[in-house]
Amino acid sequence: MQISSQKLQRIGVQYGEVLLQPLSKTIRTVGRVTYDETKIARIHTKIEGWIEQVFVDFIGKLVERNQPLISIYSPDLVSTQQEFLIAKRAKDYLGSNPVKEIAANAVSLYEASRERLQLWDISEEQIKELEERGKPTKTLTLYSPLSGFVVTRNAFEKQRVTPETELYTITDLSTVWVLADVYEYELPMIQLGQTAMMTLSYFPGKTFTGKITYIYPQLDNATRTLKVRLEFPNSDFQLKPDMYANVELRISYGRQISVPEEAVLDSGTEQVVFVAHEGGYFEPRKVQLGAKVDNRYVVLGGLKAGEKIVTSGNFLIDSESRLKSALGAMGGMGHGGEAPGGGEQATPAPPQGQVRSSQQPGHSEHEQQKPKKPAGPSEHRH
Repeated sequence: MQISSQKLQRIGVQYGEVLLQPLSKTIRTVGRVTYDETKIARIHTKIEGWIEQVFVDFIGKLVERNQPLISIYSPDLVSTQQEFLIAKRAKDYLGSNPVKEIAANAVSLYEASRERLQLWDISEEQIKELEERGKPTKTLTLYSPLSGFVVTRNAFEKQRVTPETELYTITDLSTVWVLADVYEYELPMIQLGQTAMMTLSYFPGKTFTGKITYIYPQLDNATRTLKVRLEFPNSDFQLKPDMYANVELRISYGRQISVPEEAVLDSGTEQVVFVAHEGGYFEPRKVQLGAKVDNRYVVLGGLKAGEKIVTSGNFLIDSESRLKSALGAMGGMGHGGEAPGGGEQATPAPPQGQVRSSQQPGHSEHEQQKPKKPAGPSEHRH
C-alpha cells in the first residue's frame, strides 16, 4: 500500500528500527531476611545428667566453632569411662597373647567401649586425653559445632538435662536467606542462579548482591504469589533476621530481535507490524511475539534486524489500508464484474445535474415525445 508524503505528514507517522540487542528485565518485589536453615545447630546431649558449669550464658552471643558451651556431670558417663579404661588395660595386656581368640576378645571389648563413647558425641581428642590420663573425668564438656550466634538458650547451672532437652540453638549468619514473593505470571522469567539486588531502608545508598537459590513449589491461593529464596553473603553481619528489604531480580534474555510495543497492532488473534519501504509503501507484516521486556516485545518470527517499521500512526495506516481494500472490492463489483441477473455490464448513472441537458431533442434516442393535439375539423378530409 502506498500513501503520499503529504498524508503521512498529516497522520504524524514516526519510524523505528527492528533491533538485535541484549535485553533484560527487572522484577521488583519485597523480601524478608531470615536464617540460612542449612547453618542452624540445635544442641542436645545424648546422656542424662546435671549441668555443672555454663560457659555461654546469654542469647545473642557470638560463639566460635569448638568453643565450650556447658559441662555436664553424668553417672552413666563416669561408669562408661571406667569400662573403657578397663577394656584398654585388658587389650594392652592380652593383645599379644599367643592364643589368638583371647587377644581378639580383648581387642573387641576395647573397640566396643570406645564406640560407645563416640556414640555419646565424645570426640577423638577427649578419648585420647582419657587414655593418657588413665582415670575417668567427672564431667563432659559440650562444644559448639559451628561459628554463629546463640538464638535460644535453655541451659542453666544445676539443671537436670536429658537427650530431649534442647540446650542451645546456634545459627551461622555469615550468609542469610531472603524470602521474596513473585506473581504467578512472572514465574516463567525466574530461574535458579539469577542475580538479585537488595536495598534496605536501614542502609541508604547501599546495595547487596545475591542470587536465587530455590523456588518454592507451592502457590499462595489468596495472593497468587510464590516464594523465592535468595541467598546473600553477610560477613559483617549487617543483615539481621526479620529485616524487610526491597528486592530487584535481574532477568537476562541475551541478544534478541525486538520491536517497541507501540509498533504492534494486536487484533486479539494476530499481531501485525507495518514495515516501511521506499516511495511511501507500507507492508503489513504478521509477526510472532515472545516475552514483553519493559516497553519492547521479543520477536520470534516475521521480522529481521535492521528493517524500518512504523512506531506511531500505524493505526491510521491500518485504517487507510482497510478503506482502500474495501473501495477496491466495491469498484471490482461495479466495473469489472457482471450484472447480477443479465450478464451485461452495468452502466453507472450520470450525475443528477446532467439529466436535463442529456434529454434535449436530437441528442438522444430516448428523447421524450410531446403529446399531439387532437385533429381539428379542417384536418379531416374525405
